[in-house]
Amino acid sequence: MAEAAKSAGTPRKKAAAAGPKRGAKVTREASERAALENALSVIKASLEDDKAEDIVVLDLTGRASFADRMVIATGLVDRQITAMATHLERKLNEAGIKRILIEGANGSDWVLIDAGDIVVHLFKPDSRVLYGLERMWGVELDESEADESATTDL
Repeated sequence: MAEAAKSAGTPRKKAAAAGPKRGAKVTREASERAALENALSVIKASLEDDKAEDIVVLDLTGRASFADRMVIATGLVDRQITAMATHLERKLNEAGIKRILIEGANGSDWVLIDAGDIVVHLFKPDSRVLYGLERMWGVELDESEADESATTDL
């Protein structure tokens, strides 16, 4: 019982929460990569059909434990964002992805769609700028961290 008080959660849960180790090589089977790319193409096509603006796909492989890809798109009004989420859920179900979680689809500035290895964020323009997910997860952040570590190593 004393051990349980020292650390909450199992080692597996702690490792999952901590995410992948920096520089860890993540490999996938060819079938998993194909399924991921198929789901990504369904998502992009659905968003384009619904007139989403500024669609960005970020590769999170090896950088985050919760997903391999992040898709960020902008809708102009609540109704458009809600429709994009509904259409996306239906098209992913048709493509064979059944466990889709949607948060905020009842009229908010930000809708999150969790499709397993792909997370989709639908924003109103002001909210997208406010939260700045591209800055947080984009390649520029990795490049600036690499530059900082190179200068501190000197």
